[in-house]
Amino acid sequence: MTAELMIGTDLAAEMVAKAAERAAALQEKYGVQPCLATVLVGDDPASATYVRMKQNRSKKAGIGSRSVVLPAETTTDELVAEIRKLSEDPEVHGILLQHPVPAQIDERAAFEAIDPGKDVDGVTMLSFAAMALNDASDPGFRSATPGGIMRLLAAYDVPLEGAHAVVIGRSPILGKPAGMLLLASNATVTYAHSRTRDLPELVRTADVVIAAVGKANFVRGDWLKPGAVVVDAGYNEGNVGDVHFEEASEVARLITPVPGGVGPMTIALLLEQTVDAAEAQLGQCPGS
Repeated sequence: MTAELMIGTDLAAEMVAKAAERAAALQEKYGVQPCLATVLVGDDPASATYVRMKQNRSKKAGIGSRSVVLPAETTTDELVAEIRKLSEDPEVHGILLQHPVPAQIDERAAFEAIDPGKDVDGVTMLSFAAMALNDASDPGFRSATPGGIMRLLAAYDVPLEGAHAVVIGRSPILGKPAGMLLLASNATVTYAHSRTRDLPELVRTADVVIAAVGKANFVRGDWLKPGAVVVDAGYNEGNVGDVHFEEASEVARLITPVPGGVGPMTIALLLEQTVDAAEAQLGQCPGS
């Protein structure tokens, strides 16, 4: 068996094109350009590259960008103050704090300084609660990577109802919300992580595997049930994911490549949700 690739590039391009149309409509109707503010603390090269990529994609989608770059020695209080300024700025519609942040910063305090109405990366407690409760009356924003994964699974007609999904990873902005969104789609969800006992045996029971553990080539091909759907949400040095791609491709039915799978979907959903936020802040029903 050779797995079919779940490519995110084309679907992401469609999403960005639609976001661009909606952004142009807002510009024409209200004279307002949706704006995404990015906050980067320190000079980590990978983080700086991610921020530039998001800014470039924003420009192509007709979404304005504002960049705030703070020194590595920034304190929690200083970062929170900067984020609150953006939260209070009516010209900013979405806020992205590039993570991880330096060790001295309380990342959760920084996330919670983001106005929930501008939390287009889905990192606040309110957004997590909305995903967990699946409340249609107050949907909040989906965490960008898990939300992108769900769109990709839907595009490839992956049946989730009744399926057993194993999420390897428990990050509050990736693993945990991914499980909540899968549960809302009526999958049976098991959370696992690098310290889970008998992890390979557990993974072999999964119809859908979400790898988000942050370790290169962590999930091996012989861990997988034949015909499983494998989503690699990891990104490690050298363009390597959390799944051993060559091994897994011989067992899985569908698999995401790294790069070109989940990554483009993350950015596309971030931009889409920035336009959603701008529409809501202008009193317009998002997506209408």
